Formats: sequence, structure tokens, C-alpha cells
Amino acid sequence: MKTETTTRVYAIDNLRTALTVLVVTHHVAITYGNIPLWYYLEPAKDPSGVALDMLAVFNQAFFMGFFFLISGFFTPGSYDRKGARAFLRDRLVRLGIPLLVFVVLLRPLITFGGYIRRDDDMPYWQYYLASWDPGPMWFAEVLIVFALAYAGWRCLRAPLDQRPAPLRFRWIALFTLVLAAATFLWRIPVPTGTYVPLLGLPTPSFLPQYAAMFALGCVAFRRRWFETLPDRAGLLGLLVAGVSTVVLVPVAFTTTGALSSALTALWESVFAVSMIILLTVWFRERFNRQGARGKFLSDHAFTVYVIHPLVLVGLGNALRWLPAIAVVKFAVMLVLALPLCWWIAYLVRLLPGAKRVL
Repeated sequence: MKTETTTRVYAIDNLRTALTVLVVTHHVAITYGNIPLWYYLEPAKDPSGVALDMLAVFNQAFFMGFFFLISGFFTPGSYDRKGARAFLRDRLVRLGIPLLVFVVLLRPLITFGGYIRRDDDMPYWQYYLASWDPGPMWFAEVLIVFALAYAGWRCLRAPLDQRPAPLRFRWIALFTLVLAAATFLWRIPVPTGTYVPLLGLPTPSFLPQYAAMFALGCVAFRRRWFETLPDRAGLLGLLVAGVSTVVLVPVAFTTTGALSSALTALWESVFAVSMIILLTVWFRERFNRQGARGKFLSDHAFTVYVIHPLVLVGLGNALRWLPAIAVVKFAVMLVLALPLCWWIAYLVRLLPGAKRVL
């Protein structure tokens, strides 16, 4: 049994590495697509930009929710081992310090190009304050809030008992429908495209998914759903993700108003749950080992998450001269960015004290 548990953790580590690759891929796609939500942009001037936009839309539907689920999965065990005070101190160190380093030190380097391209006389100190934004580190910001909420809940109630319980299809269906309904209702006051300045939340319309997935991860740890999810669930997840996309996406994209919003929320919820089940089973069964290379990638994944905006903005400026269609520039940057991100992450973690935080 001990060996089985170890391989399962390896699979989750490998999943986090894969999701980090998706984060980098997502932001490279936005760089050369038509969604203006990144530090450096070259809007597409050819039809291939639409493919990059669709990649970003499909990615957004599930990948950050999956990150929150994995974070929730490790939360109960961490709290059990450390207790409330040490748990919160560890979360504030491992999430708060990278958040502050990004906002105070890395963000000015990333956004300086935007400042020098301005055509007004705004002093830099004003621009520094006006551009205050956690960027991709909004993830750490939200995780700190979730950690505080979990600690508060544990102070009020005893934890769930630790026992295996098969994850039944009707529970998955009910969870998905409730998530879709909550997302639809949430988007009435917080519609898609809403941006929260200062806090820097780029996708607040997805907060119901993030909170639900974090809570689900906490329960999954207690009920051992990662281990007990049947193999056939992966194939079913693939089938449902494909069918829901074919059936719901064309209608959602060709209608307007409440109907479009409801269908979009339903598709995102179904697609997210299906993809998470598919990838969980796939990695558990096929990528449940980790050699030296895999360990290197997983050990440096969070650091890559923190520093990748600096790498992508630098590469974007370096590749401005390249005359190519959007999808080609996307491919060139991605091939360069992934190894460069992990190499820089390796150098960063050599700094004194860095491994305590990263």
C-alpha cells in the first residue's frame, strides 16, 4: 500500500508539471491571438489567430480549476501534520513571498516596455503604482484566501473521516449541474470579461469553479477518489468532453443573452469536470513514475509559474522582427520559452533561501 501511494503522488506531481506547461502555452497563445489580456501583445493579422483564441478558451475552461483542485487535495494533509498556526505560516511564506516578489520586483521589469512606449509625461513612480497588479500570481492571492477559509472551517468543525468511498456517477453529474448553475448566477453581477483592478483577477467570472474545485480536492483527499476513480472513467471523460463541445459550443457561440451565458456555463462545467477526470486517470495509469528528469521538472514548476511572464515578454520583444503568421510565431516562442523558463527557474532556486519558498 505504501508503494501505491507514492506512485500516486508522482502522478499528481507530473500533472502539476503538465498544467504549468499549459499555463505557459496559454499565455503564448494570448500573445499572438486576439484576446488583449497579457503584458506583450502582437494581435493576429491572419486567420490562424482564431485557432490560438480557441486554444485559450478551451484551456481556460478547465486548467486553473484543475490547479485549485490539486491545491485542495494537498491541503487537509498539510493541516493535519502542521496544525493551524504552522499551516497558515507555511501558506503565507510559500504563497505570500512569491506574490510580493512578483508584484514589487518582477512586475516593473515586465511592464517597463509599456511605460517607455507611452506618449505622455507620466512620471515612472505614478506608472509603477497605477500598474500595480499581481499578474498570474492572482492564483497565489486566491489560494491564500482559500487557505484562510479552510483553516477557519477546521477551527469550527471536525475534519471528514479518512475512508475510501467510490465516486459515483450521480454525484459527479449533480456536482457539475450545481457548478453550472452557480456559475450562471454568479455571472449576472460578474459577467465574463470582468477585471478586478489592484487585486488583478483576470477571470473573476470563474471564481465559483475555483472555489468548488478547491473544496472538491479537499474531499477527494479524505475519500481517496484519486486512487479509487475507475479506469473506465477516463474514457467516459473523453467522450463527454467531446460530445458536450460538439453539442453546446456552437449554440452558445451563436446565441446571445441569458441563453448564451447559461449554455457557456454548462459547457465549461461539463468540459472542466470531464477533462479533469480524463487527465487524472490518464496520469495515474500512465505517468505514475518519476525519474530524475521528471523530478527536476516538478521541483521547478512553481518557480516557472512565477517567472514565466518575464521570459515571455522578453522573447516577444526579441521575436518582433520575425515575419510569420500568428500560429508560427506561437510555435517558435513556445519551443524557446519552455526550456528557457525551466533553466531560469533552476538558477532562481540556487539563490540562498529560495528553495524554502519555491
